[in-house]
Amino acid sequence: MSSKKPDIHKTIYDSAKSHFLGNFPDNLPIEQAYVHIGMFLGWIIQNDLYSEYFEEEAEIQIFRFKRREISCTILSEIWDGYLGHELFNKRGNMFTYYYYGGGLYRNDYDELLVKKLPSIYHVNDSWENFDKIALRIDMRFQDWKKLIS
Repeated sequence: MSSKKPDIHKTIYDSAKSHFLGNFPDNLPIEQAYVHIGMFLGWIIQNDLYSEYFEEEAEIQIFRFKRREISCTILSEIWDGYLGHELFNKRGNMFTYYYYGGGLYRNDYDELLVKKLPSIYHVNDSWENFDKIALRIDMRFQDWKKLIS
């Protein structure tokens, strides 16, 4: 048994492609595969936990997202629904590995937004939903900071 720690510097946390090529409902537009990824990426932007690379590559999108001129879905689509290590700074990666990679984000997303909907893909990309999940992520982030201090 190896005691080697996982290398978060090579981690892909999620990809919309894995969703729409998987068990994605036929009756929904493909954009729905991007919503949950975009909401998390939006929270990262809102909290300045993105990398210099992401800032250089997405400066306009970051600015427009913070002004709420582009939705979570569009933000995610710009990055092909990719959520990987190079988009986050060190602290952003550590938290994402713990929260998103550990399944807590999905649990919170299901509890707050999916509720009685048929699937994760049926959640509406709205600022109201983003604000709900962002508040929960804020809480989890504060809890996580206590854990690591």
